[in-house]
Amino acid sequence: MGDRWERVGWDGALREIGAKVRQIRADHGPDSIAMYVGTAAGFGVLHPAFAQGFLTGLGSKSMYSSSTQDCANKFAVAREIYGFPFSQPFPDLERVNCLVIVGANPIISKWSFLQVPNPARALQAIEARGGQVFVVDPRRTETARAAGEHVFIRPDTDVFFYLSFLRELLAGGVDEERVRLHAKGLEEIRALCAPWTPERTAEVTRIPPEKLREMVAAFRAADGAALYSSTGVNMGSNGSLAFWLQEVANLVSGNLDRPGGTLVGNGVIDFAAFGKKTGTLMRSDRSRVGDFLSVNDGFPGGILADEILTPGDRQVRALFVTGGNPLLTMANAGRLRKAFEKLELLVTLDIFRNETGSVAHYVLPCTSPLERPDLPFVFPLMLGMQEHPYLQATEAILPPPGDVRDEATIYLDLCRESGISLFGSRVAQTVLGALKKVAPRPGSQPALPQRLLLSAILRATRQGSFRSLLRSPHGRLRAPNRGGDFLGARVVTDDRLVDLAPRRLLDQAAKLEEDFERERSHPDQLKLVTRRAVTTHNSWTHNIETFASPGTNVLYIHPEDAARAGLTDGAIADVSTRVAAVRLPVKFLSDLMPGTVALPHGWGHQHATGLTVASRTSGVNVNLLAADGPDGIERVSGMAHLTGFPVEVRQARGPRDERSWSGISGDSLM
Repeated sequence: MGDRWERVGWDGALREIGAKVRQIRADHGPDSIAMYVGTAAGFGVLHPAFAQGFLTGLGSKSMYSSSTQDCANKFAVAREIYGFPFSQPFPDLERVNCLVIVGANPIISKWSFLQVPNPARALQAIEARGGQVFVVDPRRTETARAAGEHVFIRPDTDVFFYLSFLRELLAGGVDEERVRLHAKGLEEIRALCAPWTPERTAEVTRIPPEKLREMVAAFRAADGAALYSSTGVNMGSNGSLAFWLQEVANLVSGNLDRPGGTLVGNGVIDFAAFGKKTGTLMRSDRSRVGDFLSVNDGFPGGILADEILTPGDRQVRALFVTGGNPLLTMANAGRLRKAFEKLELLVTLDIFRNETGSVAHYVLPCTSPLERPDLPFVFPLMLGMQEHPYLQATEAILPPPGDVRDEATIYLDLCRESGISLFGSRVAQTVLGALKKVAPRPGSQPALPQRLLLSAILRATRQGSFRSLLRSPHGRLRAPNRGGDFLGARVVTDDRLVDLAPRRLLDQAAKLEEDFERERSHPDQLKLVTRRAVTTHNSWTHNIETFASPGTNVLYIHPEDAARAGLTDGAIADVSTRVAAVRLPVKFLSDLMPGTVALPHGWGHQHATGLTVASRTSGVNVNLLAADGPDGIERVSGMAHLTGFPVEVRQARGPRDERSWSGISGDSLM
C-alpha cells in the first residue's frame, strides 16, 4: 500500500491476486502473465511442478528462470548434440585418471549439478592413485590449492583454449571407427579447429603452447580422462561454444560413456526418452524481443526488462517470482528494477521479503526446506547425477510458523482464484482441491497432503512409498553409474547419433575470428570475474548476524594492477562498465592472474526492506555492471555475460556518500 506494507489474510490476498490475473489475462492474453523461477524451486519436487502447472493453466509461455544466469548454455548445447537438454555428462570421479577442470571451483560449489559430498577428498584421491588434475582458471582457487596443478587463463578466453585442446587431440589421432559409430560431424569439427594452434590461441589465453600440449598428452595417455567446466565458463561470452567443444573433446577422445571418463546418469525414469516422447522441455518457441529460441521451455532473463518495457502484443504486465531474487541476480539489475516498478502485478513467493519482494505488490510467505517433507528433484531423482546414486526422503523437522504455506498449496489456490485449472486439467484441480480438505490439522494452514503426493511420485516410478524410503535416513543406494549405456542407447536425436557439428553452433562459431581479434587488440584491459563464498549460497543465507561482518564485499586485485591504478590495499575504488559503476574497497590478492579483478556476487542488499540484517550491510551488487538486452546476451543459450567482462578500475572520485559508495543505484559515478 504505497510505501508501507500491510498484513492481509490469505483469503483476501488470493482473491485480489486472482481478480487481477483474470483481468490482465482477459485484456491482454495469457502471455502477458510471466513467471520467474529461481534456484530455490529446484531443491524440491512439488514446488516447480505446481508452479509450472499454474503457468500452463493460464496458457502462458512466458517463463523465465535463473538458468540463464549460470547454466542454460549446458542445456541448450545438450539439446543440440544429444537431443535432450538434461542429458548432462559428468566426470566419473572414482575412476578418472586425468581431470581438467576449467572455470569451476568444486571445493566451494560442491560440484554444481553433480552431488559430491567431499570434493577435496575426491580430487586428492585422483592424485593418490597416480592420476593428474589440472585446474584452468584466472584465479588460484580453493580447488587449485587443494589438489592438482593450477594453470592461469585470461578471463573469457576459454573457447580458444578448447579449440586448441581439441585440435591437438585430433592431430594425435582418435578412434574414428568408434566416433563414426556413435556420432556424426567429425570432418566439420576438424575444419573448425584446424586454424587454432596452441601458439595462436596463447596470444589471448596466455597459456604457453607447451603447457597446453602437456595437458593434452596427459589427457591422451590416461586410462580414463575428462574435461569439466562450470559457471566460470558458462557465464562468459562464449559459454555455449566452449561447452560444446568440451563435450566433443570428451567424445572423440573415447572418454564419453566409459568408466573413468564422463558418464550420463540414470534417474528413476529415462527422462530423455520421456521428454522426447511428450515434448517436455523441448518447445521451440521464440521470444517476442530478440527472437531467442526457448531453452528448457523458458526465455532469457536478460530480456525480461525489455519484455516488460516494450509495448505490443504479449507485453509482460504481471510477474510471479517463485524461489528467486532477480533484482540481485540478473544482469543490469538497476534497469530491471525500473521495469518491475512498471508492472501491473508483481507477486513473490519466498521465505523473506528480499530485494524483489520489496517492490512487489504481494509477498506470499512459504515454508522453508526444514518445514516440509520432500524428495530431491531433477539432478538426483530424474538424472542420477550423484557420485554414489541414492534416493532419499526427508521429513519436516520444524512445524511451519505463523501463516506460511507450501508453494504447491499456494499455486493450487491461485489457480482456483484465477478461474483456471492446474495444468489446464479440471480433474487435477478438483481432486487436489478435495485432498486439501481431507484432514487439516487444528490450528494449521490448509495444505495439500505433501507426503501422500510424494509417495504417489515414488510409487509411479516403482520406488516404493515415502514411508518406506524414510526407513533409510541416509538414503537408499541405487545402482551405480557404470558407463556404456548412453551412446547408442539413450541419445535421443532423431538418428540416435551424437551431433558433433549442429548447424546452430557452427553458425555461431563463425564469429570467433572477430572475437579473437577483439581480444588481441585489448591485451591490457582489466577483466572482472565473479566468485562466491563458502559461507553463502549465491545470494542466500545473508540475513544472519555473522554475515554482517565484515559487512561488505571487496574488489580483489593483483598488486601489479593496483600499482598501475594508483591503488593501495584497502583504498576505495570506482569500478565501471558501459552499463553502470559501483564503489567499494579493494584488497590485494596475488592468487589472481594479472589483468584480472574479482568481485564476490550476492551482495547489495540495501533495498531489501525485509532483510533486517542484510540491508544494513554496504556491499555492492556486481550484476549492476553487466549488460542485458538482446545485444548483451549470448545468442545460443540466451545467457547474460556475468563474468570475464571488461571493466575500468580507478581511485574513487567525488563525494563518498553511502548511496554512491554502495553502488545500489546503478548510476554512473564518473
